[in-house]
Amino acid sequence: MTEISEHADKLSPILERFVLQWGDMGGQWGVNRSVSQIHALLYLAERPLTAEDIAEQLGMARSNVSNSLKELLAWNLIRRMPVRGDRRDHYEAETDVWEIVARIAHGRKEREIDPALAALRACVSAAEDDETIHPVAKQRLKKMLEFTVAVDRWYGQMIHVPRTKLNLLLRAGAKIAALLPGGKG
Repeated sequence: MTEISEHADKLSPILERFVLQWGDMGGQWGVNRSVSQIHALLYLAERPLTAEDIAEQLGMARSNVSNSLKELLAWNLIRRMPVRGDRRDHYEAETDVWEIVARIAHGRKEREIDPALAALRACVSAAEDDETIHPVAKQRLKKMLEFTVAVDRWYGQMIHVPRTKLNLLLRAGAKIAALLPGGKG
């Protein structure tokens, strides 16, 4: 990993490492690296930052920062914060990890699961009466639709589970998996 910039002296090496790593992970999840790095910086910041602060600390072009902030606002992962005596926009990130995960899950559901469900339902419906579609392909489309419906249903159930119970579910998950056949590996 390379240094963020010569202006990044405000970030300790540990925090810089986190920002860079978060950017890399975001890239692997299909999120622009700059967006992820800005999110990480705002998540760690002890006070709201301006776009200029962000650009300086991360060594990014101001236009790149502006576009990235718009995307983070659209995902509802950051918010504008008024600062007394300063007319510039200041930004802060949501810091509750469960809330971050819930917002990301909601965004991904809207952008990925919902369109997939609509497309799969249309394909399964159209394939039912189409004799040119092989039964194997029809069956696989139905299986994919069933799986996607199950994921959507699971999301709908999990989003309403209180966080304390979600914590218990996460802790219990490994124990439950170990009880299942083949789950001790």
